Amino acid sequence: MPVYPRCGVRPVRGEGVYLFGEHGEKYLDFASGIAVNCLGHGHPKLVEAIAKQAATLMHVSNLYGSPQGEQFAQRLVDNSFADTVFFTNSGAEAVECAIKTARRHHFANGNPQRHTLITFNNAFHGRTIGTISATNQPKMRDGFEPLLPGFRYAPFNDLAAALALVDDTTAGFLVETIQGEGGVTAGTDEFLQGLRKACDEHGLLLILDEVQCGYGRTGKMWAYEHAGITPDIMSVAKGIGGGFPLGACLATEEAANGMIAGTHGSTYGGNPLAMAAGEAVLDVITKDGFLDHVASMGERLRSALEQLIPNHDTVFDSVRGRGLMTGIKLKDDAVAREFVAHARDNHGLLTVAAGENVVRILPPLVIEESHVAEFVERLSDAARTYVPVIAE
Repeated sequence: MPVYPRCGVRPVRGEGVYLFGEHGEKYLDFASGIAVNCLGHGHPKLVEAIAKQAATLMHVSNLYGSPQGEQFAQRLVDNSFADTVFFTNSGAEAVECAIKTARRHHFANGNPQRHTLITFNNAFHGRTIGTISATNQPKMRDGFEPLLPGFRYAPFNDLAAALALVDDTTAGFLVETIQGEGGVTAGTDEFLQGLRKACDEHGLLLILDEVQCGYGRTGKMWAYEHAGITPDIMSVAKGIGGGFPLGACLATEEAANGMIAGTHGSTYGGNPLAMAAGEAVLDVITKDGFLDHVASMGERLRSALEQLIPNHDTVFDSVRGRGLMTGIKLKDDAVAREFVAHARDNHGLLTVAAGENVVRILPPLVIEESHVAEFVERLSDAARTYVPVIAE
């Protein structure tokens, strides 16, 4: 189906932070498959783990015990707030599981009327009917009505507006710790802490969507750590498999108390091959010094971008985001999608457009200073040669 307006880049090989097209074209990949390829392309540990597991056991039904899944789930629990994990194939499925977990929690506790989740403007939680119902963006929703009931929407980072929507039907809040597709906008500490406090006071659940911003991307294992809070439920994907389709819904035992045998399932979720990929990625990112390196590269990148902006102030406005989840907001007469295409087609630089006229910069977490310098040089060249297309 022609649902993607595909560009002319046709990768056939990847090596570290570079992609190569079918005719030998070389691209600096600061998109990482939209924050998925956290270890870059062809990382030897990940490649070896997948190949070894594929030759041993790829898939069995979840009707059987899973030593591989139990081991990986325990490691995620040990490295997060959570007590329990459900494995999925994607971020959207992880969010769906989070929604079901929240509703089932209140049902099990004798409050079935608590089924509404408060979500936030410009949110992106996935492309399923359930997850597009959790956003109020027309571009996600148009033509797919009727959508699912049970969601109300507040402005992002507006704590008072969110709290004003709480009533007897509220189950909790579903929020991206850092909005990605919506514009690389971080939730403020005050906002996230306020949501956590409201949940504690009213018996609600805080659900964080860290599909894009989690798993080391901000320089901490989880983006919620920056605000000094913990959620009750969290959806994770993208970087968790390093390129292999994998997601997870993490929860406290209390929040997941309604998820008993028969309430949820997945054919492929948590299969041995996915678990091997997940273990390999986790081995790398939990190694001593890895997250410190991500934080350092994030600071280096941000500093370089802030120094670059005055040289191209007709194109660039400001820098936003955390760690290696960075965005550059463009001037009003520049269009993010146009600029991303210009940098890609003319300067071999891969980035991703986002809302609010923002260019998303999502490099592999393994980048070095030389890659940052190369990126900034290519970005500067792109800005120098960019001419906005003015609509008549």
